[in-house]
Amino acid sequence: MGRGRVELKRIENKINRQVTFSKRRNGLLKKAYELSVLCDAEVALIIFSSRGKLYEFGSAGINKTIERYQRCSFTPQDEHVECETQSWYQEVSKLKAKYESLQRTQRHLLGEDLGPLSIKELQNLEKQLEGALAQARQRKTQIMIEQMEELRRRERHLGDMNKQLRLKLEAEGFNLKAMESLWSSTSAATNSNFTFQPSQTNPMDCQPEPFLQIGYHHYVQPEASNSVAKNMACETNFMQGWVL
Repeated sequence: MGRGRVELKRIENKINRQVTFSKRRNGLLKKAYELSVLCDAEVALIIFSSRGKLYEFGSAGINKTIERYQRCSFTPQDEHVECETQSWYQEVSKLKAKYESLQRTQRHLLGEDLGPLSIKELQNLEKQLEGALAQARQRKTQIMIEQMEELRRRERHLGDMNKQLRLKLEAEGFNLKAMESLWSSTSAATNSNFTFQPSQTNPMDCQPEPFLQIGYHHYVQPEASNSVAKNMACETNFMQGWVL
């Protein structure tokens, strides 16, 4: 008859618990050793008792196995970060070298720092300058041709607009002349129908009406008296007053 299944739980008796710990610890250490020898495996075993005492076993050394464990546990993320950092560092180095090369080339094109250059490098620089000058002249000529074509196109457009305006003005002038001739003919016909008829009687020739004399009576002197008075006025510079 086989043994029944033993329930795993904490042993309450302190002495029994210590005895069981010692037996099973030794058995666990033995099994770890056998596993490392029989299967050529790297085994590390660390045990802490309830009192805090350390028991360990390492087939290749505890520290070496722990370092290997840390590399296996944290390598995917760390290697990814490290690889990315290395890639960025290489990229920055390439960009920095390229930037320095471009600056050096720019100074050479401007005629600066030509002392360290050799004959071959100077010849290459001369060829680059000649090629750049030819391209600049070609581009300038192309731009000038395009501008001339644009100006010609504008000239043709303005000429067409001018022609249309001239035709429009001529048509409006013809209409204006027709309207003026029509207006003059209408005015002549109107004047011929409405001729001025002079009145047979003079409006100023009207019979005087009797009126009422108020105030003093105007005395009219005879012509002889008037001539005498005028002579006296001329001689004495005295004008005759009112005659009452």
